[in-house]
Amino acid sequence: MARPLLKSMATVSGLTMVSRVLGFARQMLIAGIIGASGNPVADAFWAAFRLPNMFRRLLAEGAFQAAFVPLFQRHSVKGDMDGAKAFAEDILAWMIVILTGLSAIIMIFAPVFVSILTTGFRDDPERFNLTILYTRIMFPYLACMSLVGIYGGMLGAMHKFAAASAAPLLLNIALITGVLAFADAPAEVTGLAAAWSVMIGGLLQLGALVLAATRSKLLLRLRLPRHSGAAKRMLMLGTPGFIGAAALQVNGIVGTNIASREAGAVSWLMNADQLYQLPLAIIGIALGVVLMPAIGRSVKSGDETGAKRTLNRGVEVALFFALPATAALMTIPVFLCGALFQDMAGDLTRAIGAGRSAFNDTDVAMVGAALAVYGIGLPAFVLQKVFAAAFFAREDTKSPMTFALVAIAINATISITLFPTMGFIAVPIGTVVAAWVEVTGLSWRLYARGHLRPSLTVLSRIVRMVLVAGGLGWLLRIAMAHQEMLAPMAFDQDWILLFELVGAGVLLYFIATILTGGVSIAALKGKAAKA
Repeated sequence: MARPLLKSMATVSGLTMVSRVLGFARQMLIAGIIGASGNPVADAFWAAFRLPNMFRRLLAEGAFQAAFVPLFQRHSVKGDMDGAKAFAEDILAWMIVILTGLSAIIMIFAPVFVSILTTGFRDDPERFNLTILYTRIMFPYLACMSLVGIYGGMLGAMHKFAAASAAPLLLNIALITGVLAFADAPAEVTGLAAAWSVMIGGLLQLGALVLAATRSKLLLRLRLPRHSGAAKRMLMLGTPGFIGAAALQVNGIVGTNIASREAGAVSWLMNADQLYQLPLAIIGIALGVVLMPAIGRSVKSGDETGAKRTLNRGVEVALFFALPATAALMTIPVFLCGALFQDMAGDLTRAIGAGRSAFNDTDVAMVGAALAVYGIGLPAFVLQKVFAAAFFAREDTKSPMTFALVAIAINATISITLFPTMGFIAVPIGTVVAAWVEVTGLSWRLYARGHLRPSLTVLSRIVRMVLVAGGLGWLLRIAMAHQEMLAPMAFDQDWILLFELVGAGVLLYFIATILTGGVSIAALKGKAAKA
């Protein structure tokens, strides 16, 4: 992988990691103050938050850029910045009109959308009405994220990733501030504060991106929508691209609907989602954001060999970071959840005078069970982002859409079929099976077209990474069997022990992969010439 690509990924990953750490703090505070199982406020907030959060991931983390960036680069790579900005202004005009109308419709008909999203809440008036209220407060966040997506796409196309990657920090800061300010209030008031904080966080993110664009001389003018050729091309390219990149989020919506039939399940899944999304965001989303323009530049310059090399290296880097996370999620999920949401959250809530954590043992067990299943799918979730970037860079948005629709059907079928006997755990099972089917289809099509050609060296490295990650999982199992003996080293605090295990595990994995040839220092520094 070329050094600029690794540098760009480091920028995106580093800022994303800081944002997700703040996201953990946010999640722990809400779990500790409001709770999860049996709490209508928690279920209602997370159900309502699903829609704007989904659009944030779609518009600010890949789906919008999948169609926007290649078309913007058609002008920018030739030095035609006036043409690039004119195209962006056309898209901005249409987005404002469409999203203003969409936001108004959803706010007016919120009961209908909430009924569709959370079918199980219909028989619980308190959960249902709270979800409607929170949805109406939070949904205008969508308009902010759409504009953030445009400015983030432009800055990314110009190799400036920092502002867009740092913007989610502001949402987490706003939420943490809002929840802390009303920590001692009744749960209903704290929920309202959290909902309004989402809206405020969206405005702060938009302001940050506008400021960054102004400094880069990319500030867009407002104009009336017009039927330009570029806008039509964006619509043709963007529609299947949006559907394809939205598969994971649509699967989440399906999961929320099914889980709403079981009290507490929406909150359990949202907490598990937050945990596995950390490595997914740091690895998969960061790689996807960086790979698409990098592969696109190679393709547009006729360097297919360079494009394949970049993709191969992207797969290597993705699995190098994803596999140890998978090992941890699969082997110590309950301990991980208890350490974060119960032990650490309890310390936080006591520190602010809100008492012990409201996250109970049942919550820990349920979130841990879901997290273990999601761990099996983490490599697939990460590779989805990598392979999709290879299609989007070639302006092929139909192939990812095709496999995404298949994945949605598989996920819904499995979740609905298994739910009556297995309960909410059917949702992550369906999501994981669908993800592996989708990533298999994407890789097969890339291989068939000659865009993915991993060498024997690359395949050998991947096998060694898998073996080392398996060894790491085995060591974590042993550590859990001797948890009481290790406790004094962590001052009898589970969350301190967790951080010690993570630190030791990362170090051991890094050393072992180098010693076994799973990765080389030269490759990590971007000095490897061949993939």
